[in-house]
Amino acid sequence: MDLPRRFTIRESSHRLLNPFTSEKLAGLGQSISPAPGTRVLDLACGKGELLCTWARDHGVTGTGVDISTVFVGDARARAVELGVADRVGFVHGDARGYIVDEPVDIAACVGATWIGPGVAGTVGLLRRSLAPGGMMLIGEPYWRREPEDEATVKGCGFAREDDLLSLPELLAQFGDLGCDVVEMTLADQDSWDRYVAAQWLNIRRWLDSNPDDELADEMRAELATTPVRHARYQREYLGWGVFVLMDH
Repeated sequence: MDLPRRFTIRESSHRLLNPFTSEKLAGLGQSISPAPGTRVLDLACGKGELLCTWARDHGVTGTGVDISTVFVGDARARAVELGVADRVGFVHGDARGYIVDEPVDIAACVGATWIGPGVAGTVGLLRRSLAPGGMMLIGEPYWRREPEDEATVKGCGFAREDDLLSLPELLAQFGDLGCDVVEMTLADQDSWDRYVAAQWLNIRRWLDSNPDDELADEMRAELATTPVRHARYQREYLGWGVFVLMDH
């Protein structure tokens, strides 16, 4: 059980595996101000940057779960680097269906609601690990602009327009699921650029070092097409944010 190699190639230099900057992550932490000792569960945690930096900055404790052995290894190394390895731990495993024995104060799934599957299922999953009065963090894309045609939808990486909601529709969905939206931090176009454009350099450096790898042709084709697709579609039409929810 692991993540396909193409993902770890693309995001080899990233600390955050979403269109979210370190400054926005820190700002979100300051906004909700978790008290020292706050227990956090982060499903599909990637390289563990949320847990590690919030353990350093706010004194939280907790567990991250991710399917990628590479990302879990990077998360553990980051915890050591920041001096928080005694407060946070990381599990290699499938986040789908992962439930903690002792309820947590914050349950997060930032950018991977496919584990639910979907927003509704993910909220339901997080609730099963959440203590009464706790917070859920959901990272999710939305339509920043309504796509005009099928080419735009597919250029943004989706099969159908209704795979995503607009921001007002997404906020309404959270309410329909029994949640109050108590905070949100949204990505902007620069956030998308930093996330996506950094992948291009990662791919190019990997190609230069691995010209004969079995993935080389696939990654070369990706590098040749994604900058234009990003500028034409993703940058203009896709929004993304982290939404802080509490049950009614």
